[in-house]
Amino acid sequence: MGLRHGPELLLTCAMRGRTSSVRSLILLLIAAAFAVASPVTAAPAQFKKVFIVVLENEDAQSAAKQPFLAGLAKTGALLSDYSGVSHPSQPNYLAITAGSTLGVRNNSRHNLDATHIGDLLEAKGRSWKSYAEDYPGGCDLRATIGKYARKHEPFLSYLNIQQSAERCARVVNSAQLDADLASGALPDFSLYIPNNHNNGHDTGVAFADKWLASRFGPLLHDARFMKGMLFVVTFDEADHGNGVFTVLFGDMVQPGSVSDTAYDHYSLLRTIEDGFGLGSLGRNDAAATPIAGVFK
Repeated sequence: MGLRHGPELLLTCAMRGRTSSVRSLILLLIAAAFAVASPVTAAPAQFKKVFIVVLENEDAQSAAKQPFLAGLAKTGALLSDYSGVSHPSQPNYLAITAGSTLGVRNNSRHNLDATHIGDLLEAKGRSWKSYAEDYPGGCDLRATIGKYARKHEPFLSYLNIQQSAERCARVVNSAQLDADLASGALPDFSLYIPNNHNNGHDTGVAFADKWLASRFGPLLHDARFMKGMLFVVTFDEADHGNGVFTVLFGDMVQPGSVSDTAYDHYSLLRTIEDGFGLGSLGRNDAAATPIAGVFK
């Protein structure tokens, strides 16, 4: 008689012809067996907002040596076995927002008829925005504008964003972040896209670390920004292999915690979906392991 037959049938069979003491022992053994056979699912992380900054093209080991990033790992949570999902850059940004690379294997401009996290958020009445440095607004679909690169701004690749002026207006110049903070209008979900200097793409990880400290260091001590916020810093991909530095920071994060569970960009998306109760996009996010073990 295997566990697959269920506790009710097992209990009925076990009780026949037994003394009370033997029945009690059998009950305990069956309860223990089913406790082992039925793993407990971790509760979703408790956050009210999420803010993701994506940096560029660096191995996790090199990023971990940078002073500001190392400090974030000590005061937040480090995911020591986190990976990008593809090369080159663009598919990783799609993975974070759409749960799939959607067949994209290059950095060319793509117009994709696909759902994404923006759809899930709006369906639940939640707000979202993408802040992109050097982006002029107005649903500008050019490949490059100054140091801005469209390949790093995934939302402008989705047709249901491109074809709606209202939804396109959710992709804004990064200066809007300061205005939104001042007016108390930070969205529930934010994606921050630095330009190709500040993300380290053209300048290296040390430059990116100094920029991150300057741009976000003060905000991490600002209650207007951090109240209920899960702040995430990750990299799109690595130079060698695909292990990338990823750290979580916020009041709901256990300071100094380290997880060596294997996660990737799909796991990050799944964690956000679960935390906000969004459901999934039914792609790789649906089967991804949500981040756990580093939250209070």
